[in-house]
Amino acid sequence: MKTKALLSCATLVAAATLSTLSAQDNEMSFFITSVGLGDGANLGGLAGADAHCKELAEAAGSRGKTWRAYLSTNATEEMAAIDARDRIGFGPWYNAKGVEVASTLNALHSDFMNLGKANSLDENGNMVKGRGDTPNEHDILTGSTLAGNAIDDGADHTCNNWTSNDAGSAQVGHFDRQGGGANPNSWNSAHGSRGCSQANLVSTGGAGYFYCFATN
Repeated sequence: MKTKALLSCATLVAAATLSTLSAQDNEMSFFITSVGLGDGANLGGLAGADAHCKELAEAAGSRGKTWRAYLSTNATEEMAAIDARDRIGFGPWYNAKGVEVASTLNALHSDFMNLGKANSLDENGNMVKGRGDTPNEHDILTGSTLAGNAIDDGADHTCNNWTSNDAGSAQVGHFDRQGGGANPNSWNSAHGSRGCSQANLVSTGGAGYFYCFATN
C-alpha cells in the first residue's frame, strides 16, 4: 500500500509539473497595445515604445519577460536602420488566451502565421476594434515592409523614427487583415498613414496602437 501511495503521489507531482510547464510554454508573448501613448506616432522612439509594451504587459500580470515593440526605424547620419523583425526574438509567440500566433520568425512573416482579428488580441485578451467596428482602429504602427524590414526608399515611413506627431508618415499594418491600401490583407505593411498626429492616425483608421512581442 505504501509503495502504491508513493507512486500515486509521484504521478500527481509529475502531472502538476507538466501542467505548470505547459502553462509557461504558452504564456502571453504577443499583444496589440490596448492604448497608444496619445501623442500620435510620437512614441518617444523605440525606447519609449518598448517601455509602453513592458508597462502594459506587467499591468496585465506578465512577469520576467523582455518586451519589444514591433517597429522599424530609418537610417540616420548617426545610426543604421533597424528592422522590426530583428527586435522581437525567434518565437513561438502566444496571445493572452494562450493561442499560438506564430511558431517562428519566418512563420510570422509568411502565410503560416495565425494572426487576424480573432487572435490579434490586446494584453488583457480583448479583441481590438477593426474594420466594420466603430471606431475602426485596425491600423497598427510598424514602419516596416512585408518581410519586417525598414523601408529603404529615402522617404519617412516612421514619423521621424517614432518621435514626430506632425510631419511625416507611418507605415501601418491591418491587424484584422482586411481593408484598403497597397497590401490590404497585411498585418504589418498595408499602407502609409496620412500624417503623424493623433488626428491623422485616427482619420486613416488607427489609434496609435502597435504590436508588442516578448523576446524570451
